[in-house]
Amino acid sequence: MRIFGPTKENQTWRIKNNEELDKLIKCENTVNCITAQRLSWFSRIQRMPEARATKKIFKWNPLTTRPRGRPKYRWEDDIIQGLGQMEIKNWLTCVQDRAKWKDVAEKARTSN
Repeated sequence: MRIFGPTKENQTWRIKNNEELDKLIKCENTVNCITAQRLSWFSRIQRMPEARATKKIFKWNPLTTRPRGRPKYRWEDDIIQGLGQMEIKNWLTCVQDRAKWKDVAEKARTSN
């Protein structure tokens, strides 16, 4: 979720009230808003150059192995599973086009 800080009006700072924040968020379902924000961040990471630290950390593969048992989901696995539920197959090419990806995030925000 996006954090909205103070607002400067007439050379004074004030904190937004809940009604103002509700108008800014414009989302009825919190889970859908979080999913849309994850998709937005995921697309941003995918478009980053390989030299950026965030991209390096995202692609980093630890040298150790995980303990036996059920494999733990990664953040990326959760995103890809959500894209599968939304029936988006060509996300690798779609993520490079910001306009198309914005439509995908909006679809996630408005889906039930």
